[in-house]
Amino acid sequence: MKNVLFFLGLLFFSIQAFSQNHTLQGTVTEGETPLQGVSVFANGTSNGTQTDENGNYSLTLQEGNYTILFSFGNRKRVQVNLNQDKTLNVDMSTAEEVLDEVFLSSVRVTSQEPITYSNLSNEEIADRNLGQDIPALMSYMPNVVSTSDAGAGVGYSGIRVRGSDATRVNVTVNGIPINDAESQGVFWVNMGDFASSVENLQLQRGVGTSTSGAGAFGASLNILTDRYQEEASAELANSVGSFNTFKHTLEFSTGLINNHWEIAGRASKIRSDGYVDRAESDLKSYFLQGTYVDENTLVKAISFGGTETTYHAWYGIDGETLKENRRFNPAGMYTDEDGNVQFYEDQTDNYWQDHYQLLWNEDYTENWSSNIALHYTKGRGYYQEYEQDAALTEFGLQPFMADGEEVTTSDLVSREWLDNDFYGTVFSFNYEDDIIDAVIGGGWNRYVGDHFGEVIYTRFAWNNGPSDTYYDNTGKKTDFNIYAKATFSITEELAAYGDLQLRTINYETEGRLDDGRDFNVDDSFEFFNPKAGITYQPNQQNQLYASYARAHREPTRTDYKNGDPEHEELNDFELGWRYNTPNVQINTNLYLMDYQNQLVLTGGIDDVGAFVRENSGNSYRLGLEVDATIRISDRFNVRPNIAVSRNKNVDFVSTLNGELVEFGDTDISFSPEIVAGNIIGFTPVEGLELKWLSKFVGEQYMSNIEAENSKLDSYFINDFNIQYTWRDAPLFEEIVVTGLVNNIFNEEYVSNGYYYTFNIENQDFPTGVETLDGAGYYPQATTNFLAGLTLRF
Repeated sequence: MKNVLFFLGLLFFSIQAFSQNHTLQGTVTEGETPLQGVSVFANGTSNGTQTDENGNYSLTLQEGNYTILFSFGNRKRVQVNLNQDKTLNVDMSTAEEVLDEVFLSSVRVTSQEPITYSNLSNEEIADRNLGQDIPALMSYMPNVVSTSDAGAGVGYSGIRVRGSDATRVNVTVNGIPINDAESQGVFWVNMGDFASSVENLQLQRGVGTSTSGAGAFGASLNILTDRYQEEASAELANSVGSFNTFKHTLEFSTGLINNHWEIAGRASKIRSDGYVDRAESDLKSYFLQGTYVDENTLVKAISFGGTETTYHAWYGIDGETLKENRRFNPAGMYTDEDGNVQFYEDQTDNYWQDHYQLLWNEDYTENWSSNIALHYTKGRGYYQEYEQDAALTEFGLQPFMADGEEVTTSDLVSREWLDNDFYGTVFSFNYEDDIIDAVIGGGWNRYVGDHFGEVIYTRFAWNNGPSDTYYDNTGKKTDFNIYAKATFSITEELAAYGDLQLRTINYETEGRLDDGRDFNVDDSFEFFNPKAGITYQPNQQNQLYASYARAHREPTRTDYKNGDPEHEELNDFELGWRYNTPNVQINTNLYLMDYQNQLVLTGGIDDVGAFVRENSGNSYRLGLEVDATIRISDRFNVRPNIAVSRNKNVDFVSTLNGELVEFGDTDISFSPEIVAGNIIGFTPVEGLELKWLSKFVGEQYMSNIEAENSKLDSYFINDFNIQYTWRDAPLFEEIVVTGLVNNIFNEEYVSNGYYYTFNIENQDFPTGVETLDGAGYYPQATTNFLAGLTLRF
């Protein structure tokens, strides 16, 4: 067998030695504007790449005749006789539409629309995709702040955009809503390694366009999953790093079978101990896609999901512990019968989630197309917690007599369950010609979630029966929306944009909460959300835009649990300038987000770590955002961004120590005035990329009353990313080696936390966190690294 392998290897290397390779390179533009993230693919091979920040690409191919495909929401084919190194520059302004991208035409925008946005391509994601969640990969986008409970970007993590928390960031995957219907948040921990199946994503800051998800109130994140591939391929990616972090990913594609059918998939496993003590994450996930395509039809059946087990890391630590032992985790702490401090090893969150999507896109004529999608998501899981000296009656257990005394408390372990179903449809019809690009669409979605709790262990009492629950509550939500939006070309320089959305919501709950209260809600809303704007392009280099958007947002389940909330209203004004030349691209926008009854974060968290919110009356966010790409040379570029903002509650009134207090104009919680980032890219030789990434986040308050001990200090962190791609390597199409050093200067910083404005000893706090002096902190990791090896066949 060894001899057979030897001769096969010798034959392979001999073929490689006698094959003549040439380089095809060039720049892809739209007019005179370089395009980043364009897929460049040699038909009949598995060789492909994407254009960089300056629109440049490079392919190494054996000598011969090729059809080169350029794809960027549209497609262009170019015939090439590659008998020597060649330069091929391509203008995509006259390219044909690609069916994949039409799925997102209702929620995606381009530079022709007066919406503030940023894109993140598959290539940019792949540079740092070594196991961290999508929020960590997005952290260098303009006006984005990411945070991680475990401190290292694996496990529970999230983003804030323009100071708006994750419940205001409307996320869709292939146009289908992902936000949890009740909490309105997105739990990326349930979608481990999802970045490995993402073709590209677009972040719209502000209200953005009408979408088929919940109404956006701070930003919209629109994700497109992998396109179908014309050629068969396989990929094995492994990475390891600090805190015993590792990721294993296997991907495959059959390529188009009989020019029409493709099956592709991914299986992943990620594990990390986390920076915070015992903040382990164990994530298993999958992605499976079947595609049928012909000249005018594209049908995709997609399933993705997985399981997660994550040790609790949302308790935080107080200021003194932050100084002495910033990695300490009080979760699961209890005292045993001998008086020794112990930690319960199964203090975990456990969840299973599966998404199913059926997408059908049809081109009828040169002008008309449609998109219809069905979806279903099944989620089920629980978080498990050790309760020390808990009152039996609060968990549905009866006191009992022992040695002549009544026993009313016991150490016990509880499980709080969520079992939910989310299903519905989204649709859109598009008409496009030289004058107008119009979309009519909508969606209907239904959510049913069962919340219940059980006791699985008691030290001193008798357990209930296996089917007994100590609370049970059901939430049901129906969401319907319909919209029409269009862009009109008034002249060659001037275009108008209009977008009208009608959205109706009904939310009902029935049953009892874990604290024994009856929780019965029956609330309905009808929202009308108009949007309008103009773009003016006096020449090829400059474009101006202005827009107005009206948005409404219903309260979350947690809001209803904590009081009698009102719905929110927002008027969003955007004024922008885009400048594009082959070497310099600048995006500048001024925004005013004027809120009525904004549900701002109070700084507090509830008993499961969810942030508490309250209506703040009138408030606003006023800011300036600037981001740029500057090509200094063919091998050197700089991509800075900065956001400067003022975020204020107007005449703010809140409760302090049980009394209503007028605080006047105050800073909105978790809203830094300065957020800045920069990426310096250098390509010293072909295939080697070096990037220096920097992020600055200004100081911010965790409360709305500007309490000094609720302030988070500013921080400045730097990462170093290196990637080497060996194309046409022996036995493989490509070998990619990636390294990432995070927080290279060992900054000890805190990106998130919580704050209470009342007497802490009288509140129901997590076990082991009885005295916090009003504040808790989530420390982020000091210097750490990740390294990966990807083998592409």
